[in-house]
Order: sequence, then C-alpha cells, then structure tokens
Amino acid sequence: MAFVLGVTTVAGHFQPAKHPLDPLAYAWLAGAALPLLVTRRFPLPVFVVVAGLTWGYYLSGYPGGPVVVLPTIALFILTRLRGPVVAGFVGVGGLLAGFAAYLATGGHVVLDARAALFVVWLTAVVGIGTAVRNRVEAVRAARERAAERQDRLAELERLRIAREVHDVVAHSLAMINVQAGVAAHVADRRPEQAVEALRAIKEASAAALADLRATVAVLRTGQGLGPAPSLRQLDELLEHTRTAGLEVRVQGSPGELPAPVDGAAYRILQESLTNVVRHANQATIVKVYFGRNGGTLELVVRDNGRGASQPSPGHGLRGMGERAAALGGRLTAAPVEGGFEVRAELPVKGANG
Repeated sequence: MAFVLGVTTVAGHFQPAKHPLDPLAYAWLAGAALPLLVTRRFPLPVFVVVAGLTWGYYLSGYPGGPVVVLPTIALFILTRLRGPVVAGFVGVGGLLAGFAAYLATGGHVVLDARAALFVVWLTAVVGIGTAVRNRVEAVRAARERAAERQDRLAELERLRIAREVHDVVAHSLAMINVQAGVAAHVADRRPEQAVEALRAIKEASAAALADLRATVAVLRTGQGLGPAPSLRQLDELLEHTRTAGLEVRVQGSPGELPAPVDGAAYRILQESLTNVVRHANQATIVKVYFGRNGGTLELVVRDNGRGASQPSPGHGLRGMGERAAALGGRLTAAPVEGGFEVRAELPVKGANG
C-alpha cells in the first residue's frame, strides 16, 4: 500500500490535467489495498472488491499510478488458491465490467495497444499463478510420497523386528517349557534326567539371551550387525527339538542358498518345529524335507500329532507367511492325514539381493 500511495503521489505531480490527490483519493487507494490483508481467506470476494475499486479510481479523474498492482496481487492469489479456471473467468468478468463502466461514463473503446495490454496482463497473471500453484502442489505431493514411503519402511522394519524377536523368544521358551516339565516330572524318580533337562534349559536360555542382546544392539546402533540365521545351524536347531522328546527325520538337503532365502528358510523351519513342540497333540515324529523344484526351494515340515485342526492365524504363522511372501514365494499350513504339515516354496533364483 505504501508503494502505491508513494508512487501515485509522485506521478500526480507530472499529470497536471488530472484532479490533484486529496484525502478522498488517498482513502480510495487505501480502501483498495486493505482487503488484500484477508485475500487468502476470501480470495474471490477480495479480487472483486479490489478490481472494482481500482477501475473506479482510474475512471475518477485522479492521477494514474501503479494501482493495477493491487488487483494483480489479488488475481495471483486467487489463481493459486482456486485454480486457473475460476481465476480466468473472474478476471475476464472484471475486464468486461471495467470496460462497461468506462463506456457508461462516456468513454470510447479503442482497440489499440492499451486494450491488448489488459488481455496480456490477465493472461500473464493467471499463467504465473498457475505455474506457482502447480509447483507448490508438486512439492507437496513429493513430500507426501516421501512421508508415505518412510511410513511404509518403518512399518516393514517394525514387522521384521517383531518376527525376529518372536522367532527367537517363542522357540527358546517352548524348549525351556518342555524341559522344565520334564525336570519337574522326573525330579524324584530319575534325578539324572532332571539334571540333563536343566542343562538343556540353561543352554536354551543362554542362546535366547544372546540372540536378544544382538537384536537389541542392532536397534540401538541402527547397524545391520545382528544375528544372521542360517540353515548351517540346522543340526543345533534339530537337536533342540530332539531334546524336547521328538524324533526328527530329515530328508534331502537345502544346498547352497542366497542369504535371504537361507535366513527365511531357517526361521520358517524354526517356527514350524516350535509349533510342533507347543501345539501338536501327542506328536512323536517330525519329518523335515528339503527339495529343489527348478529354481524353488521346497521345505516341508510334517508331524504325526493326533486330531490336528485348521489353526487360527497367530504371530508365528503370519510371520512365516510374510517371510515367504517377501521373497515371492508362498506358504501353506494345514492338517493332513495323520498330522499337520507346513509347506513353504521359496524362489532361489533372483534372491541374491
């Protein structure tokens, strides 16, 4: 507003034919500028008011000046907030209304450079406002996509950590629970067997604590230096299951596997054996099968528990399914004749990442 008032005052000294600026003229200019303070809340009404006051000032006979800056600002903000279509229609309407008022006051329309200047002005302001609007929307969309990506990565990391902690804790606690039951049952009659069970509990708890410490260390440091599960630890995993009183039969060999497939297969096998120990009814034998079908590793874990039924999905089954799906494979877990079976198919080719 100060710019418009100052420059118009100076310009008035070079326009002696015009009415000199008086308090009414200054009030008029101030009245045309003040609505811009609320233009972001009411962009369309503000433009209509500012444009009308500007046209009225130019038709009043007062000295000309940069009053056109005021509707320019209003039209620019209107374009940013409401879009080029609304701004274009309102701008054209403002020009036509101004020309109509000019004709009504006895003026004559002359199609010269001055008339073309109004059209160029309108096009330029709407065009620039549209470009800024599109740029702002593009930046906002990019930020939203980046935020959504961060949220997805955080969710995936949270699920990964939850699976790791569940697999470590569930397997170890299942073994400890079984061995504790054995120790309590035979403590009076066969103390040597109770001592053996307590030793197994000590080993299982020590392994679980070590894995949990490593996992917590990864969370604290943010570095991927945690335990890397692998089927190279297969013998140790099967021994834990045998100490729970189950006979484990292994057929086939997994062979060399990419690290992601190796780790997923180990965790799926670990969770399957844990479920046998915890949930199978009077199971005595667990059969583990490894096979290759083209570029796919087949892992089958089957027990001979009685009365197996379709399980309700829990953290363990859900975690196994997520591990298989993450590699582009699939997993099924369902009762079969004479027991319960978990079957995983994990693509090996292209899983080196």
